[in-house]
Amino acid sequence: MELQKSNAQTKSTYTFLLVTGIILVAFNLRPAITSLGPLVGNIQEDVGLAHWSAGLLMSLPLIVFAIMSPIVPKIANRITNERTLLVGLILLFIGIGIRSIPMTFFLFTGTLFIGAGIAIGNVLLPAVVKDKFPQKFGLMTSVYSTSMGLIASLASGVSVPLADGLNLGWQGALIVWGIPVVAAFLVWAFLLKFNQGSQNGIKRVSSTSSHIWRSPLAWQIAIFMGFQSFLFYVTISWLPEILHSHGMSMGTAGWLLSFTQLVGLPASFFIPVIAGRYRSQIWISFLLSLCSVVGYGGLLWGSSYAVIIVSIIFIGFALGGIFPLALSFIGLRAKNASQAAELSGMAQSSGYILAAVGPLFIGYLFDKTHMWTVPLITLIVISVVVMIFGMLSGRNRFV
Repeated sequence: MELQKSNAQTKSTYTFLLVTGIILVAFNLRPAITSLGPLVGNIQEDVGLAHWSAGLLMSLPLIVFAIMSPIVPKIANRITNERTLLVGLILLFIGIGIRSIPMTFFLFTGTLFIGAGIAIGNVLLPAVVKDKFPQKFGLMTSVYSTSMGLIASLASGVSVPLADGLNLGWQGALIVWGIPVVAAFLVWAFLLKFNQGSQNGIKRVSSTSSHIWRSPLAWQIAIFMGFQSFLFYVTISWLPEILHSHGMSMGTAGWLLSFTQLVGLPASFFIPVIAGRYRSQIWISFLLSLCSVVGYGGLLWGSSYAVIIVSIIFIGFALGGIFPLALSFIGLRAKNASQAAELSGMAQSSGYILAAVGPLFIGYLFDKTHMWTVPLITLIVISVVVMIFGMLSGRNRFV
């Protein structure tokens, strides 16, 4: 009896630390990127970066994500998911430190390390959740996707107060985000040690990449992931300018961008939970994508303040729900953790290619037309594409 009680307490402690570890990794997948934007002006002034260099600095992590994502499952196959996560956290911590040195070379080198570290977490977190919580995949996806969105919004908001209000400068404001990296590392280092001393073992990823890359369903999920990333990063990059063209000040437009992300948090939590309760998610994909069409359509045809606010709510809800739905597909359409890791790598590779291209392409359309009409029509068309491939991905099938 005492042995059973001790085992139950040990299992409960392990589960608590595992959930904590997953949340802490999620905390580290966005702040190193979203904290940079508000400080770019300070960095340019201090280091002497041209505008195109600053733009490249913002896009570089996305390019690294695209390159690294298919490689991550192969690394995990050799050294296990847990050890690979620890490697990612180490790379992220090194990158945050190097990037805070006020020299162009270190800015870009640090950003490369940051991109590589985050890419590992991006790819492996769905696989770890699929492995450790196969019966609660939807709930755990909700927990960590909401954590990502919340900390991303917080990082954007507190960067300037940290730099100016607390006199930390841009270097100090960026280094602060090394603290949650250390916390995540300590928890996962303990979990790794715990696994090695228990019967749980540490899971390796078996190689299924050739099968995944030949699967039509995997490509449908990858295209869905890609174009939803396109919509998200275009919105993050250009929504303030679109709102400014409607007569709003840039300050108001910036707050409305934050509002857009906050509106999506409830969807980030509830959509994976709801998706996990059904074998088919076709109707969820349809409704979320329809919200996206209505939102961008409202920005195109509406000009009143009320219409714009309603449009932003639709966009925020859509983007807040579509991303965790894409993460849910990775687990729901995979039979096991190894497939989830390979599918995650494939889908996120294509996704971040489109994410990196999206803001540049929409900016190019605006430069050519000097109006936001064509770019917004393009976003509506992309939303329809997301709807089609989301509905295909939502069918009750496995890769």
